This record gives sequence, structure tokens and C-alpha cells, in this order.
Amino acid sequence: MKDQQGSNRISSGVIAAVSAAVVAVGGGVAWFTSQSSNTPTPSNPSARIVQPAQPSTKQPGNEQTANVYWLRPKEKNVALVPQAVKVASVQPNQALEAAFQSLLAGPTGGTDSTTTIPKATKLLGLKAENDEVHVNLSEDFTSGGGTTSMMGRVGQVVYTATTLNPKAKVYIDVNGKPLDVLGGEGVELQQPLTRESFQKDYPL
Repeated sequence: MKDQQGSNRISSGVIAAVSAAVVAVGGGVAWFTSQSSNTPTPSNPSARIVQPAQPSTKQPGNEQTANVYWLRPKEKNVALVPQAVKVASVQPNQALEAAFQSLLAGPTGGTDSTTTIPKATKLLGLKAENDEVHVNLSEDFTSGGGTTSMMGRVGQVVYTATTLNPKAKVYIDVNGKPLDVLGGEGVELQQPLTRESFQKDYPL
């Protein structure tokens, strides 16, 4: 009878111990789970987003040399003489446009070169393509001067327009219309003009 009671006490003690252990383990699991959910997730440096570098829109300039042509007295006539102008060329026709702006501005001081292009003349448009150069000038280009003056200014335009391509054909417009007759002298122009045709048909 005593042995049975002892066995019952042992069984009860074992059950109590196991129950305590289960509770302790369950509580530990619950505490670990709560701590894990509160722990911030460490950042991953390798996952940082890197923005791609933007390509530069600045293009290096290419310096070109263009010639502007002036007139210089020579014995009984005048001659076309070049003056080099260096410009930073990025866009198409930019070097040629810069040359024409210098031409229309007139020669600088300290030189015996002259121009017969009226000072008020403006460049309205310029395009060089397929061995052709189209120059559009304001109406001031046709004002004043006699035959020599008219031929001189045409020569300046033709030679300056062909500075980068001496074989190019030149078309001269005034206010967007082809220049067929120049000035009060009624000088007829056979377009397109080239350096060769100018020397042959319109000697200075």
C-alpha cells in the first residue's frame, strides 16, 4: 500500500516537472518571437540603388580656319585678298557663318584692305550642302556703287562662301529671291557662281 502511494507521488511530481518545463519553453519561444519581430532588419549595403551617370551634353569644339576676302588696290584694278579667321565650330555651317559675320562687319583697323559691301548688309541665311553654298543677304547688299563696286562685293561673297570648299557652287539670294541683276548698273549674274566662273566672267 505504501509503495503504491509512493508511486503516485512520483508520477505526480514528474507530471508537475514536465508541465513546468513546457511552460518555460513556451514562454521562451514567445519571448524570442516577440524580440525577433521588434528587431529592425539590417540594411544591405549591396542593395543600394545607384543612379546611372547622365551623359554630358557638352561637346568639344573643333577649331576651324576660314578665310574672309577683302579688296586691295593693285595697279589699275583691285585684288581679292584672304584674311584667316579661327572659329570654334560645333554645329554645321558654324565656321562659314562666323566668316560671313566678319565679312559683313568690315575690315579691322591697321590694314589697307577694303570692302564694297554696304555696312547695313545683314546675313539672313546660309546653308552649305552637297558642294553648294546658298547665301541669303538683306536688300542693303544691292545699294550704292558702280560696276566695279558691285563686282567687288560679289567676288567677296563668292570667295568667302567657298573658303572651306573652293570648288563649291554659290547661290546668292537677296531677301530670299535669287539675285539676277545687281545694282543700278544692271549687272547680270549667271548663277550658280564659282571662283572659276567669277574670274572668267567678272574680272576685277
